Amino acid sequence: MEANQTPSSPDYGDRDVTPSKATVDRIELPEFAPAAEPEGGFSLDRFLDREMSWLDFNARVLELAEDPDLYLLERVNFLSIFASNLDEFFMVRVAGLKRRIAAGIAVPSAAGVNPLDQLEQILGRAHELQVRHAAAFSELVRPRLAEENISLLRWDQLDGATQERLHTWFRDQVFPILTPLAVDPAHPFPYISGLSLNLAVLVRNPLTGKQLFARVKVPDVLPRLVSVDGPRAGHSADSPARFISLEDVIAEHLDLLFPGMEVVEHHTFRVTRNEDLEVEEDDAENLLQALEKELLRRRFGPPVRLEIADDISSSVYQLLVRELGVEEDEVFSLPSPLDLRGLGAIASIDRPALRYPKHLARTSRYLNESETSKAANVFAAVRRRDILLHHPYDSFSTSVQAFLEQAAADPKVQAIKQTLYRTSGDSPIVDALIDAAEAGKQVLALVEIKARFDEQANISWARKLEQAGVHVVYGIVGLKTHSKLSLVVRREGDTLRRYVHIGTGNYHPRTARYYEDLGLLTCDPQVGEDVSKLFNQLSGYAPKTTFKRLLVAPRSLRSGLIDLIEREIAHVRAGLQGRVIIKVNSMVDEAIIDALYRASQAGVKVDVIVRGICAIRPGVPGLSENIRVRSVLGRFLEHSRVFCFGNGGDPAVYIGSADMMHRNLDRRVEALVSLSDQEEKTELVALMDRYLDEGTSSWHLDEAGAWTRHHRGPDGEPLLDIQESLLRSRERSAGSHRG
Repeated sequence: MEANQTPSSPDYGDRDVTPSKATVDRIELPEFAPAAEPEGGFSLDRFLDREMSWLDFNARVLELAEDPDLYLLERVNFLSIFASNLDEFFMVRVAGLKRRIAAGIAVPSAAGVNPLDQLEQILGRAHELQVRHAAAFSELVRPRLAEENISLLRWDQLDGATQERLHTWFRDQVFPILTPLAVDPAHPFPYISGLSLNLAVLVRNPLTGKQLFARVKVPDVLPRLVSVDGPRAGHSADSPARFISLEDVIAEHLDLLFPGMEVVEHHTFRVTRNEDLEVEEDDAENLLQALEKELLRRRFGPPVRLEIADDISSSVYQLLVRELGVEEDEVFSLPSPLDLRGLGAIASIDRPALRYPKHLARTSRYLNESETSKAANVFAAVRRRDILLHHPYDSFSTSVQAFLEQAAADPKVQAIKQTLYRTSGDSPIVDALIDAAEAGKQVLALVEIKARFDEQANISWARKLEQAGVHVVYGIVGLKTHSKLSLVVRREGDTLRRYVHIGTGNYHPRTARYYEDLGLLTCDPQVGEDVSKLFNQLSGYAPKTTFKRLLVAPRSLRSGLIDLIEREIAHVRAGLQGRVIIKVNSMVDEAIIDALYRASQAGVKVDVIVRGICAIRPGVPGLSENIRVRSVLGRFLEHSRVFCFGNGGDPAVYIGSADMMHRNLDRRVEALVSLSDQEEKTELVALMDRYLDEGTSSWHLDEAGAWTRHHRGPDGEPLLDIQESLLRSRERSAGSHRG
């Protein structure tokens, strides 16, 4: 919530949701397998439910919005993020579960929950959270906004001059766009597009007295919240920022849309549809063309949720439920305004006192040390030592971006190979690849065009790259390429040296400013050889490739991690200490969890830091009393994946792209790299210990699956905010370096 942060558009859930597959048996399979028979005394109820755990994650996002100590506009932003997250959950997770139930192939979850019971539980919990979300805005945040001269007003709260100005604006800018759609024997009930906001309107013919229904779509090409005072309103503490919703403006002018008719009533409603993609990639002659067609079909998925204003009349309610074909428990009655994603307009007001202080990402000290000119020579720095990067505390633009830009401009560079999963619309990464190709270098770009909700953008980039002469490939059929890899081959004298970047996050300069991620820059020959082999596997035919410094999914990543966990068990049995620390976005893979349970039973101390979903039950006597689970949410979206193993006193530390989920371990190409520099390993283990420290603000998971926020000490003092602490430490080190 990649989710977070201070973003207004990216969601706090990172948009990494289960990929759909090609054929029915692959598309419809659940994210989990049925619970395996218990081993080693394990109980059948040893896993928490995945879907309910995700809803608990979004509840933690909501807790941030409810926190009176948080900056006000950040609370508004978290309200918007919560809404966006829940939309995606319904579009993908709920839609997928309903599709499996309808097809008769749904199985009990890994937690042993019957599919129909699971759907009932999901809808009940989602109802509860949406009501709480609406109350957080209306009762907690909206009054505080008013105290700061920021208001979301109704039409009748506007003065006459303002109303007249909006009358003119409506006639000139809104009315020509609107298309009222009548429903009568000649006009069937219209298609309602997913996530669109709509007005359900009842009108009466004054001549016949007959009432008729019509639908007016609130156009998404216009701002959802209209600034009453102009674009610069609210940019100072004494300057008011007043908004009115676009649907309120339209509702006030319905008589212009239905001349000669009497407007009896109007209500807002919104539909969420199944927007999961199903691409027959095995049979598609051209994956790009198949995906483009499927993107068009996405808009017409079946409804999975109907949100209605709580003042709706019974007759309109019944009509919508009947015509849209939704069940009663899929109807969410909420106070207006619906769709609080639109609060992003308020969250973006330029009021610095009401948001997190701006921070400036610092250039890594190891890159600074190499400065011989205005820009650091990345290749010279990497030749001296491996460089571990931590974004957004370390600048993306002066490290990863500079690495690729310098590679594109360097005449000694012979080839560049790059994976692209998500990137920005004005991507300097793509520009660097194009520049390199146009300079005559061999450039390979592996573009994952199936990255959910970024498919259209990635198709566009794929074509742009191809036109520039870049070799564009789309990975291995049946697998989504999620690994984050850059490989630069540079001629140095009589030899070729390979420089590599392996990261936990996307090559996305904008999200790198508020996604917490790690990356390794290295010219270690073994890493270079491993990454070269992996690129050859992705672009050609190399099914029997083996790696030395990498763990690669789907072949060796799960088994490799389980071997490392088993090694910790062996250390404990040999009288040594055993330690495992895993930091991921999601932890639901049953085989990994069972390995951690075995480790706990053997006496290994296991710590899991998870942002989102977690199916582990920590603290269960005889099963997991040596397991702790923590969650950290805040200004930045925690996105790095870290795996630390005590290894008898010589820690083994890996970073990479993989979460502990079936999709990552079985249906994606993922890569973890082991760190070799002792200083970096020690530094990363110490960082994980700071996340886990009892004095650090975090959420704690108990054996029943309940999350409790720990953000104040015994005397009520705030606990350490790990993200703010890291920002301050980087600022201090930068000042010391300048001195």
